[in-house]
Amino acid sequence: MVPFPFSAIVGQDELKLSLLLVVIDPGIGGVLVLGDRGTGKSTAVRALASLLPKMRAVAGCPYQCDPAGEKASCPWCSGADRPREIVEVPVPVVDLPLGATEDRVVGALDLEIALTRGERVFAPGLLARANRGMLYIDEVNLLPDHLVDLLLDVAASGENVVEREGIGLRHPARFVLVGSGNPEEGELRPQLLDRFGLSLDMKTPDELATRIEIVKRRVRFEADPGAFLRSYAGEEAAQQRQLQDARSRLREVSVPDAMVERAAALCQLLGTDGLRGELTVIRASRALAALEGATEVNDRHLRRVAPLALRHRLRRSPLDEAGSTVRIEKAIQQVFTP
Repeated sequence: MVPFPFSAIVGQDELKLSLLLVVIDPGIGGVLVLGDRGTGKSTAVRALASLLPKMRAVAGCPYQCDPAGEKASCPWCSGADRPREIVEVPVPVVDLPLGATEDRVVGALDLEIALTRGERVFAPGLLARANRGMLYIDEVNLLPDHLVDLLLDVAASGENVVEREGIGLRHPARFVLVGSGNPEEGELRPQLLDRFGLSLDMKTPDELATRIEIVKRRVRFEADPGAFLRSYAGEEAAQQRQLQDARSRLREVSVPDAMVERAAALCQLLGTDGLRGELTVIRASRALAALEGATEVNDRHLRRVAPLALRHRLRRSPLDEAGSTVRIEKAIQQVFTP
């Protein structure tokens, strides 16, 4: 299936920015998208993946290992006599279905080989396929608790450890986690919520012109995908260059002490738990600065990413009727006003 062009997406500026930031710096921790159905969340994720340049991987490795590393933790690449041919493969985007079993997620014994050959061979699961790519979970708030616990362990360690059916192994499982859901259908467990670096609320566009343009572009795309892609080829190429440049210059972006102080003051004023909020604000600000070609983080970068990084980290008070975004905007005014 041909993905919709990333640069052709309209009415989703926050989502597009969030996805770009976590791709520039995967250490930010992924994106949580809550809100209305049918707003193109999965379309944006697949569009971004198609924008990314192919990655170098070890040929035949089911975990798409980076030839420059990961050899020690991969049961395939650590084979002593196995040749390491290098190939280029697309960045994987893997869907984790709501009804997926634990075996399908983490991997299990390959029953066909076990029955035909009598050998115990590991069949990699969805976490293996998602390594170095993106793992997309629709209705993440309805995910069973045992899978939530599993994802928390893998997200913290970057490895999937399998001990079952006489098989004991571990393999790399580092991915950008993107989750979506409707909060009216159930809340997300706090432990998993905290693992998402950025969050946003997706609403159906209110502006009539935006709704019309979205429909028109979708109709054009479905009528002739090839012609539609060609019409956005220039914008896609420019976006791809911008993204690659941002990833290469990220380490060169400096963060002045004043920006760290402001991020800490903002989180303190909002009462966020732990220090993950400050770290995420700084990381996201650096990624935004790199995306814009800046050499250091400034107030504007912090102000733009603060709602994305802190919206889901605020404590809820039954006496406070203001939404999290409103509370963050008020805090920003206090911290950033001279």
